[in-house]
Amino acid sequence: MIRLERHSRGPRLYLFGRRVHEWHLGLVVIGVVVAGWLGGIWSISVWTGVALAVGAWMVVKDWRDVFPHLRDTAVWRFGLHRPFVPLRVLRYGDDLPSLVALVAFVVGVVNLASALTPNIGWRHHTLLQLEPVEAVPLFHTVAVPASAALITTAYYLRRRRILAWALAVALLVVLGVLDLAKGLDFEETAISWAAAAVLWWGREAFYVRPARPRLTSPLWMLGVATAIATVAASVTVWIAAGPSRTSLGTIRETLDLLAWRTGSVAFHDELSWLPLAVGLLTIFAILIGAALLFRPLGAPSELPDESSRRAAGAVLRRYGSDTLAFFKLRRDIHYLFSGDRQAFLGYRIENRVLLVAGDPVGPPDRLPSLVREARTFADVRGLRIGAVGASEEMLPLWREAGLRSLYIGDEAIIETARFSLEGRSIRKVRQSVNRLERDGYSVELHALDMLDPATRSELDHVSQLWRAGTPERGFSMAMDSLSGAHQDSMVVLARDAEGRVRAFLHFVPAYGRHAMSLSFMRRDRDTPNGLMEFLVVRSTELLRESGIEELSLNFAAFARLLDRPAGLIDRTLGRIVSLGNAFFQIESLYRFNAKFGPRWEPRYLVYEGPAALGRTGVAAMRAEGQLPIRRGEKRKRSRTETVASR
Repeated sequence: MIRLERHSRGPRLYLFGRRVHEWHLGLVVIGVVVAGWLGGIWSISVWTGVALAVGAWMVVKDWRDVFPHLRDTAVWRFGLHRPFVPLRVLRYGDDLPSLVALVAFVVGVVNLASALTPNIGWRHHTLLQLEPVEAVPLFHTVAVPASAALITTAYYLRRRRILAWALAVALLVVLGVLDLAKGLDFEETAISWAAAAVLWWGREAFYVRPARPRLTSPLWMLGVATAIATVAASVTVWIAAGPSRTSLGTIRETLDLLAWRTGSVAFHDELSWLPLAVGLLTIFAILIGAALLFRPLGAPSELPDESSRRAAGAVLRRYGSDTLAFFKLRRDIHYLFSGDRQAFLGYRIENRVLLVAGDPVGPPDRLPSLVREARTFADVRGLRIGAVGASEEMLPLWREAGLRSLYIGDEAIIETARFSLEGRSIRKVRQSVNRLERDGYSVELHALDMLDPATRSELDHVSQLWRAGTPERGFSMAMDSLSGAHQDSMVVLARDAEGRVRAFLHFVPAYGRHAMSLSFMRRDRDTPNGLMEFLVVRSTELLRESGIEELSLNFAAFARLLDRPAGLIDRTLGRIVSLGNAFFQIESLYRFNAKFGPRWEPRYLVYEGPAALGRTGVAAMRAEGQLPIRRGEKRKRSRTETVASR
């Protein structure tokens, strides 16, 4: 008659062979309550209100199953049922951490208030018949720091820390025992143990692993400092107690001070500061200790070694057909390989976001498992995951991992066979080219690794003049230097009438197609206007003669909004984007690219959800060099550039 099926997407109930959904049960609960009220069986009360709320919640959380075309597309969860995400580990209690964090906080506050207030009279007398009179205040004292620790742990429960979950379960169980031992507080005990049971049931929702302990960890230093301070406080209490002091009394008084309780020793004159100082020490130790104890597992700090770079290069040469794929050979990018090392993605961690550069690279059948592994890699470290510069073709794969996408701009691609200096639309570019040629400028195409040392030195000099002391920008759509393993890359030099290199463009290959991508545009700032247009035109012609069919230029942020808005919203956003041109050169870069009549290929920012969009956007701007870099990150990148230049 009744059958419960264990399905991969959650439990399923059958009654007389027919499927019963949660919204069915919710409607039944609501119907019974309403029918009982109309029939005079019961009146409207708190309990009927709770029953109606439960019924309504069951309907709301199961709303997708109400509609036949959405039925069985969601996964059962403690909260709202969410669409099935095939490329993420299925966890039924994913919505639990926020709720249990709130419950743990409330339980901690209730226990703290109970520990700091006297017992109920009849319970106190009953308790004295079960345990020594000295034990009651001791249990009150111990309950205070335990409650404070639980309140602090609640913050890290919301962040899904495994260690916080284990400590919270232990604290709730211990607090339940202390509630009985200090005052027969059955209500607090029931709440604490019930919360512990809920935490145990939803344990799979807490998956962020702790950082590996080290002998040099600040946690050990904090523990030693706290122990020394506690001993110093005990010595001070011993001195203040005078002739009546005892060892047990000194320990108890110190514990009272640590628990913000008033003991039997009065502190006057020079020692009047001691209770406040020790109480502040307790709060400081709990807060800082929790921050250090619950630190998540860190990502690898060492950049990939040469064997990993060779493996990445081999995968690129076989599958790196995307015009942004080659940029994963930057020296400041980490790699995450699939199990068989046939696919990989490049990433950097910024603003607690695992930010993927462009698209993963590898055979199509390996990419889903690689994305799943990347999600797990980020989850266990407490990181959000995102991608900057993702192509339109890769968006379905990211959606299967539960991520969303936001259009951020277009890549300008010149089709070399169609490019021409003829026509009115390109006349200004044509005029610049003719003027530079009259001034004696010429161009040369070279393989980067075939340049002689003198020419390489000239390129470095031009780069220094262009950068003027500022660090290299870029992450997903540029290389970090001209040094390193840039096999198959090309440079187009612009020489003045005296034969000096005054500007150059650096191009990297896209394997599996006749295409190249622009990596660097560098020029001496004293050169005439229009030199870059001259270089782009001549580069297009030279590379076309070399068999290149597509040439990827700069990325133009929000180009669609500026050039081809789809409606009122796009036009409004385009005006807003134009206001940022003074800070980020958004519109001017678009206008430069548009001069050459390119094909526009959209690129996207991939992020986990609305709550993570801001964090992922900041991470992307910081990685691309559009936001100021923190001092520690500056030192790290400086070391990376030093390594890359060797």
